[in-house]
Amino acid sequence: MNTPVRNPVRQVWAALRALLALTLVCGVIYPLAVTGAAQVLMPGRANGSEITAEGRTVGSALIGQRYDRPGGAPDLRWFQPRPSEGLGTNSRNTQYSLLVSGASNLAGDNPELIDRVTAARAAVVRDNSVPGHPVDPAAVPPDAVTSSGSGLDPDISPAYAHLQVRRVAARNHLAAGQVAELVERHTEGRALGFVGEPRVNVLRLNIALRQLLTGAS
Repeated sequence: MNTPVRNPVRQVWAALRALLALTLVCGVIYPLAVTGAAQVLMPGRANGSEITAEGRTVGSALIGQRYDRPGGAPDLRWFQPRPSEGLGTNSRNTQYSLLVSGASNLAGDNPELIDRVTAARAAVVRDNSVPGHPVDPAAVPPDAVTSSGSGLDPDISPAYAHLQVRRVAARNHLAAGQVAELVERHTEGRALGFVGEPRVNVLRLNIALRQLLTGAS
């Protein structure tokens, strides 16, 4: 037999107190504690891994950016990132051509992917060949012609960075050795010495290139 509720007001008040207590603990105290711990232990990551230059935030170490001229053609004065094909187009964030992060999900034998990679390789060879130093199509690394799983990879391989050195040097009237040294200084090794692959953050590299150009001018 069900026991009748003798004091509904008392039970409602108990439920409200439980709600208020849980709201305070889970909605205020816990978020503040986690946020405070993150700010103390890893402030850079907690704030989005921001990269600053000349006193202002210019991007994140986790998100790739394009370096294009008005009209969408690559600005060949700068190191270029990986292609950014993904799940959708972008009409608002002009720094990158994606609206939805993700892979294209095209199979390796998909004709669209094959045509895309073929065209990208031809563009890399054309853009990075300089007089006396043509680029061998067989030397074009995979990350130069394919997007990452997220479509927003901020890093490129050292091989792709070095492939761009002579073009960047020629476009900016610098010695190739100076630009190659920049790449070496901004090449990060494997995490913990064995996880992942060596990489170069394109945004940090281009910031260093701008600083070199400013000092040289």
